Amino acid sequence: MDYALTVEDTPDTIPAGTGVLLCHPSTGETDRIDTDFLSTDTDRFLVISTRTTAREVEQKLEHYTVDRSKATILDALSVERGYSRRSGDDIHYVASPDDLDGIVESTREFLAATDGKRRVSVDSITEMAYYADEERAREAVTSLLALLDEHDAVGLFHLAEEVHDESIVEGYRDLFDGVITLDPDGSVVGEF
Repeated sequence: MDYALTVEDTPDTIPAGTGVLLCHPSTGETDRIDTDFLSTDTDRFLVISTRTTAREVEQKLEHYTVDRSKATILDALSVERGYSRRSGDDIHYVASPDDLDGIVESTREFLAATDGKRRVSVDSITEMAYYADEERAREAVTSLLALLDEHDAVGLFHLAEEVHDESIVEGYRDLFDGVITLDPDGSVVGEF
């Protein structure tokens, strides 16, 4: 099974099980790439948000006219920040962005409970490493990539390049089948 990819300078399709790394400047505008990835050729998608709340994710999806009925959101910020939470079938929470086991388990549950073409967006590896540490974040990413492969899903993982040592960034690049680099000027380069 192949998945369409509508991000500029990338292949037209990627095979099931593919993980894509999105390297970007910390102030980079990634919403367009993220929502293009989620809204194309998809039956269900999961947004793992360690950087924004579920409400902010919903606002982003609405702004970019992404079909909300296909979305499940995993919010890793609201509990820790003490925000009120409205749990529902399609919004789930973990205690904090460093609850990496909870994030991996919630992803496993989403993939096991859904069928068809599934996409996962992880926004972001950088926040996971900030709240936990680089080693635990990398272990979680490796586990998430294995789940994508096991369930014939695809994923887009955000990484703010300049926040990490060059060796860490290169290590992540080596883990992924494809890398999309968003330059500060907004141009996009794909390496697959």
